[in-house]
Amino acid sequence: MLFNSLNFALFVPVVFALYWFVTQKNLTLQNLLLLVASYFFYACWDYRFLFLLIFSTLLDFFTGSKIFAAKTTAGKKFWLWLSVGINLGFLGVFKYYNFFAGSFSDLLSHFGMRAGFNTINVILPVGISFYTFHGLSYVFDIYRGRITPVKSFIEYSVFVSFFPLLVAGPIERATHLLPQIQQKRRFNYSQAVNGLKQILWGLFKKIAIADNCAEFANMIFNHHEQYPGSVLVMGALFFTIQIYCDFSGYSDIALGTARLFGMELLRNFAYPYFSRDIAEFWRRWHISLSSWFKDYLYIPLGGSKGGLWQRIRNTFIIFLVSGFWHGANWTFLAWGFLNAVYFLPLLLTNRNRSNMEIVAKGRLLPSLSEFLKMLLTFSLTVFAWIFFRAESIGQAFSYIGKIFSRSILTVPSGEAFEGASFHVVAIIILSIMFMLMEWLGREEQFAIAGTGMRWPKPARWAFYISIAVLTFYFTGVQQQFVYFQF
Repeated sequence: MLFNSLNFALFVPVVFALYWFVTQKNLTLQNLLLLVASYFFYACWDYRFLFLLIFSTLLDFFTGSKIFAAKTTAGKKFWLWLSVGINLGFLGVFKYYNFFAGSFSDLLSHFGMRAGFNTINVILPVGISFYTFHGLSYVFDIYRGRITPVKSFIEYSVFVSFFPLLVAGPIERATHLLPQIQQKRRFNYSQAVNGLKQILWGLFKKIAIADNCAEFANMIFNHHEQYPGSVLVMGALFFTIQIYCDFSGYSDIALGTARLFGMELLRNFAYPYFSRDIAEFWRRWHISLSSWFKDYLYIPLGGSKGGLWQRIRNTFIIFLVSGFWHGANWTFLAWGFLNAVYFLPLLLTNRNRSNMEIVAKGRLLPSLSEFLKMLLTFSLTVFAWIFFRAESIGQAFSYIGKIFSRSILTVPSGEAFEGASFHVVAIIILSIMFMLMEWLGREEQFAIAGTGMRWPKPARWAFYISIAVLTFYFTGVQQQFVYFQF
C-alpha cells in the first residue's frame, strides 16, 4: 500500500474515524486499533513476512525485560547480544547473504578456485532495516539504563510497527515515541491541519517532482553510454532531486499522517541541499539514521574523544556502515567511503561543527561566501549520488568518465530525451520553483508550514489547491519509494 495510492487515501480516513470517534475514550483500544491497522498495512505488501515483524517484536520485548531483570552485567550482556545477534542475523540473511556469497565466490575465482556457495532467491522484507533498528534502540537503551521495559506488549508493538513509519522510517527511539503511545491523546485541530499540509507537500514532492525526475534519471543512467557528458550531468541532477523529494516526501507524509493521530515523529530532513559543508549535510539528511549511528555505534567506538587516528577510523566506520545499511552492493560502500573522504578535512581542522544554524537565518539571501559553500557542497553531493544510483562500480566509473570528457561541452538536444524535451523543460522549471519554495520556508519544519498564515483565507486556500492541482497535473508513471528497498 503506497502512500501515493488510492488505497492509502481510503485507508487513513477509515482508521482516523475509528480512532477518534469509536476508540477515543479507551487508550488500550486506541493502541490496539493502531496495531491492527499497522499489521494490515504491512500485510498489504506481503502477508508472509508478518511473522518476521511479529517475531522481531516478541524477541526485543522479551529480551528487554530480561536485560532489565538480570542481576549481573554478564547476564545483561547475554540477553543484549542474543537480541542483537538474532536481529542482525535475520537482516544479514535476507539483505546481505547473496552479496557476501557472490563477492566471496568472485574473489576465489580470481585464484582459480570455485566456491560452493549458492545464492538464495528471497524477497527482501519491506522495512526490515527500519523496524530492526527500532527494536535494537529499545534494548540498547534498557541496557544503558535510559529507559525501563514497557509492560504492555500492545504499546511496544505499536512503537515498532506504527504504520506511518513502518516501511521507511523515520527510525524512532523508545525514549521519544513510547511515552506518546502510553499517554492519553486528545484530538488537536491545529496539529491535524498542520499534518494535512505536510501530507500535501509530501505528495507534491513525491508525485510531481520525484516520480517525474525518476523517469529521466532512469532513462539516462540505464543507457548512459548513448548520451554525451552534458546529458549525464543532467541525469545526475535529476537523480539528486529525485532521491531527496522521494525520501523526504515519504517522511513528510509519514510525519503528517502521524499528526492526524496525535503523534509527533522525529524529523528526518532539514533542507540538506542548503548545507555549507558535508558535516552540515549529514546533520540534515536522514537525521534519524545519522543520529542512530552516532548514538549506538560512533560514540561506543570512542567518538571524537580519542586520538587523531581513532577519530579517522571511527569516521570511516560510520560512513561505510551507513553505506552498507543502504544496500548490499559495492556502490553503496563506495558512496559511504566518498562521503567519509569529504568529511575528513573538516574533522582534521575541527570545523565539522561550524555550521549549526540554518543558512542565512533571518535573511532572504545568503552571502556570496555562503552561496559558494552551498554550491560546492551540493556539487560534491551530486557526484557522490552517481555511485549510489549506479548498478555497479564499473557503471559508476564509466558514467563519471564520460562526464569528464569533451562531450560535456555538447549542448543537450531534444533527441536525447526521445521527444520529451517539453516535459523535461517543464520538470526543470517545476524543480526550480520547488527549490525556491524550500528556500523560502527553510526555517520551518517543512517548506509550506508557515506559508500564507497571514494571507486572507481565500488566498491561502488558493495556494493549497494550486499545489494539489500541480500534483495531479504532473502525475506520471507511479514509482515505488526509493528507500523501500533498504
